[in-house]
Amino acid sequence: MEYFKRSLGLSPLALLVAVTSNSALGAGAFDPSSKWMSGDWGGTRTELLEKGYDFTLDYVGEAATNLHGGYNDDRTARWSDQFALGMKLDLQKILGWNDAEFKLAITERSGRNLSNDRISDPRAGQFSSVQEVWGRGQTWRLTQLWVKQKYFDGALDVKVGRFGEGEDFNSFPCDFQNLAFCGSQVGNWVGGIWYNWPVSQWAMRVKYNITPEFFAQVGVYEQNPSNLETGNGFKLSGSGTKGMILPVELVWAPQVNGLPGEYRLGYYYSTAKAEDIEDPSQTHSSKHGWWVVAQQQVTAHNGDANRGLSLFANFTVHDKATNVVDNYQQVGLVYKGAFDGRPKDDIGFGVARIHVNDDVKKRAELLNAASGIDDYDNPGFVPIQRTEYNAELYYGFHVTNWLTVRPNLQYIKSPGAVDEVDNALVAGVKIQTSF
Repeated sequence: MEYFKRSLGLSPLALLVAVTSNSALGAGAFDPSSKWMSGDWGGTRTELLEKGYDFTLDYVGEAATNLHGGYNDDRTARWSDQFALGMKLDLQKILGWNDAEFKLAITERSGRNLSNDRISDPRAGQFSSVQEVWGRGQTWRLTQLWVKQKYFDGALDVKVGRFGEGEDFNSFPCDFQNLAFCGSQVGNWVGGIWYNWPVSQWAMRVKYNITPEFFAQVGVYEQNPSNLETGNGFKLSGSGTKGMILPVELVWAPQVNGLPGEYRLGYYYSTAKAEDIEDPSQTHSSKHGWWVVAQQQVTAHNGDANRGLSLFANFTVHDKATNVVDNYQQVGLVYKGAFDGRPKDDIGFGVARIHVNDDVKKRAELLNAASGIDDYDNPGFVPIQRTEYNAELYYGFHVTNWLTVRPNLQYIKSPGAVDEVDNALVAGVKIQTSF
């Protein structure tokens, strides 16, 4: 504690005054120009950043209501949210460790999901989710605990600790509210082995920057299903480990006509045993799949490269012998600063297709034949799953530098890939803020 106080150059009293002050030394609380709702703490927050200490408290809240269709058309609304408390330390500034940093994040999720309560047949569920922030247990979790060290003037980058695959591999922004357009899509369709935020596991990622625009990376992640359990949010032991998941990825980030892009090609391999989809009594020694991600800004708005149209696409393919979803495709666009009076607002639109393995359909047909049930409305009927489609249109209001509000409309065709479930229209709103 004494070292911490000396490093900051602040007494405890000065820290308290700085946190509660709205002096002219920095932006005050609720200042729309500040990056933080609580302001710059009288200039102390900027001073902390300069000394290598970055403390964050972020919040995401999502509301959704069913306007039409779904498995249950009784209209209601649901709210889900997440707090993320984080600390990022520049170890070079603080301890003199060259090109090193430390990251800690603890998250808490709560609320309910409209997809479960109204949109999907409970016998099948929905593959995507109309509230992406819901899931993996509404509980507290240790989401990040890692150290990153660079070598050879930054060419080699090694990261070790607890974190999820989607943090580095198959990564993608999360501005949409529908899960089919948010974050690492591999983790959404092989979630039994690939754990996205907020779940963490012991891992190591090694990245090598071949050129300023091109790098290759490989990872080793503990595959431990017990990390998914609600009571294991802070579990650090390796008990319950089934194997490893090994992703490898090539990433190219070019400037095309002065506009940024990013292209990812990757492959994952799981060493753990996996059940056969058609016959669960049989197992396979491994599981695998691959992905492609493309993002490219294609226009600048009136010469301003911070505004303009960007296109994106995601494709994943998975092992047909062991995975329920065998392929997934997504395309869309985002336009930033379409209106001169609202230069920081953004508009997004995306469409996604989630295809269910034909062996899943065959197994359901065999189970229904064995039970002699062919009526969908019979509780014992196993729904036949084929393909689910999701679409979302949002408008993001950049209210302040610390608050963005994105109302959205979502359309889900065949929720849970079950054609008998009515197509659903959902209205939502996503709120993102940093305290």
